[in-house]
Order: sequence, then C-alpha cells, then structure tokens
Amino acid sequence: MTDLPEPPAGSFASDNAAGVSPEVIEAIAAANRGPALAYGDDPWTAAAVAQIRELFDAPVEVLLCWGGTGANVVGLASILQPWQSVICTDSAHIVVDECGAPARFTGSTITPVPHVDGKLRTEAVEPFFDWLGSEHHPQPGVISISQVTEMGTVYSVDEIGALADHAHGRGLLVHLDGARFANSVVAIGSSPAEMIRDTGVDVMTFGLTKNGAMYGEAVVYLKPELAQRAKFVRKQAGQLPSKSRFVAAQISALLKDDLWLRNAGHANAMAALLAEQVSAIPGVTIPGPPTANSIFAQIPAHHIVALQDWSFFWEWDLSQSLVRWMTSYATTPEDIHRFSAGVHAMLNG
Repeated sequence: MTDLPEPPAGSFASDNAAGVSPEVIEAIAAANRGPALAYGDDPWTAAAVAQIRELFDAPVEVLLCWGGTGANVVGLASILQPWQSVICTDSAHIVVDECGAPARFTGSTITPVPHVDGKLRTEAVEPFFDWLGSEHHPQPGVISISQVTEMGTVYSVDEIGALADHAHGRGLLVHLDGARFANSVVAIGSSPAEMIRDTGVDVMTFGLTKNGAMYGEAVVYLKPELAQRAKFVRKQAGQLPSKSRFVAAQISALLKDDLWLRNAGHANAMAALLAEQVSAIPGVTIPGPPTANSIFAQIPAHHIVALQDWSFFWEWDLSQSLVRWMTSYATTPEDIHRFSAGVHAMLNG
C-alpha cells in the first residue's frame, strides 16, 4: 500500500466536525455565572432576539431550539396542517438526512422533486398547483429550500425572490433551511435583510452549529403572526431548551463584531484553496469551483475507502465516484496542504 503522510489535524468530513469558536466558549462560561430563570425568561435570550431583529431590521419572532432537525420541525409544523404538503428538492436535508422527522411531527406529506444543482426550480413546483382545491390530493402549503444547498450551491437573491413570488401567488409559504446561512451571505455578498426579508421568505432556520457554535439553532419567523402556535409546537417537539441562556449567549457571541461572517468567510476561503490544490492532482476532477465551503470531487473509486481510512470524509454518489470534502471556520492552510499531499500520494504514489 502507498505510504501516506500524516493525516491533517482538521477534518474534511463536515463543518460539524470542527470544535467551538473560542469566543463562543467564553460566552457560555460568562452566562454560567449565577442563576437565571429558565425557558427563555432571561436577559441573554432577550439580547439574542434583539440582535437577530436588528440583523433583519424587522420585528421578527425568534425561537431557540436544540438543533437543526428540531428547528426545521418547529418551523414547518407551526405553519402546516396535516392535509398539506411541503415541496422541496429530492436532495433536501428534510428528505434525506432527518429520518422522517418533518413528516412525523407535521403529519404532512413531504413531496420531493428533482433538483438542478441542488436548487428548487419554479417549473418543478408548477405541476403540484393543479392539486390545489382537490380533496383527493395533499394540498401544497409550503416550499422549502436550503441555503446553502446540499450540493454546495447558493441561491441568488433574485432566485429566492422568484420562488417566493411563485409560491405566494398560489397561497403557499416559503421555508428556508439555513444550516449554512452564514456561508451563503458571505458567498453572494448580500445582507440577511436583502436575502431573506426582502425576497419574501416566511420562516427560516438560522444555523449556528456548523459555524462555530456548540449546539443550538434559531427559528426566525419573518412574519410574526406565523409563530402563533410555534411555542406549543416547540415544547411538544422537545425543542425548548430549559437553560435557554446558553444557546442565546452563543448567538450573541457569533453576531458580535460579525464573528459569524468571519467564520463563514474563512470556511469559504479554505474551500477555494482546497479546490485549487486538489484540482491539480492527476486523477482528481472537480466538477465545479466551490461556491461556499463544500467541494465535490471525483476520484478513482478504488481509492476512496483507503483515503477515508487515512482521513475520513463522506462519499456522495458512488455511481459517479463523487465524494464531498468540507471546510470549516477552524480549517487551516496546513490541514489543506497535508490533505492534498495525502490525496496525491494515494492516487499517484
């Protein structure tokens, strides 16, 4: 077997593999001094909600949750009836990676449609509008998109706006899974208000964990009236943190001085550097340059397992020998150099 160099200290499996930003650790420790009332009735939660409202420049309603799947469940279950459906791409996290939680907790149908580079297109949604008003079909109630998409692409402001207009014109709402929202904001240079508020997104999951938090996400209702049932849904779904201050403190730390954007910007930049280095390796094909912090690469199938054993990453589509390498706020140039050297040694040793 080819002798490989020492694997990188950082992982390219997922940005979830990275540790916690030091500023976030400090904020959690600071929030730990003394008692505070539970379930969000504390000054940290009030401060975090105020910061998110300032970020969107709107009186949004904000509910803190434990994690991404739970936040998606809360957001969707609070705006759907069991006889309605959610239309999303067939690669969407709510379809592929949440073990059916959205369908179970909403009681609604999740309707996946083919994606184009990870994106939902209006023409894929259009046929389901014919079901509106028919008691024999689940009634389309929500379209859900991911920003960044599961294929590493990013919707432009105009693309989100067009989807929202299309949905709203037929009475549907728009949900956005923003697990990597920060990476998308940096990637297209838009403000949160321009990308979300001004385009017509109704409800979103504001991702924290993949961007330097220890745990916790936020559900943001751009139309506060949609949150009328949300607190009851959150409690029943097991997503109400009793010590809410520790989620809130992380939000405040990430939003302070734009740490959340600096973290995402670094992750995106490291993805660009990784793509540049590995694309020069014979045997590696990068179908397209990274938009955010994920790189999809084609490598000879017989090398995948050995490379995973050396430095683990996830395969993506083995029928195409496609794998995914992800960077994070904690990725270093040294990690990239060592990983690239290992890939080169395996494929060309």
